[in-house]
Amino acid sequence: MRGMIIGIGSRRGVTSEEVSAAIESALRDAEIGIADVRIFASSRLKENEAGIKEAVRSLGREIVFLDDETINAYEPPSPSEANRFDLVGVAEPSALALSEEKELVLEKRIYGRVTIAIAR
Repeated sequence: MRGMIIGIGSRRGVTSEEVSAAIESALRDAEIGIADVRIFASSRLKENEAGIKEAVRSLGREIVFLDDETINAYEPPSPSEANRFDLVGVAEPSALALSEEKELVLEKRIYGRVTIAIAR
């Protein structure tokens, strides 16, 4: 199961605690561990979200912020509020973009103000 990609979307101003709790819940829901996660991904819109960056760093992982063109190259299965930013989504297409198999093992789930999707 190594090589999982976690896509993260969020409301503006989320805390690292909110993001960490969402990641923990998603990992539990997908029945995988942090050791199975290769990298995190999100939209460039989230580049200045300190909470996301802190949570990922605390897990000893890196996060890649993708441009709109890369994200919009994927058709996520779930509708998204990101369409107001001219994006097809954030969590699902970000995870899919960096994944090897282009398969979601956890479709988008909303945990408070954080959205998580996991792809392999």
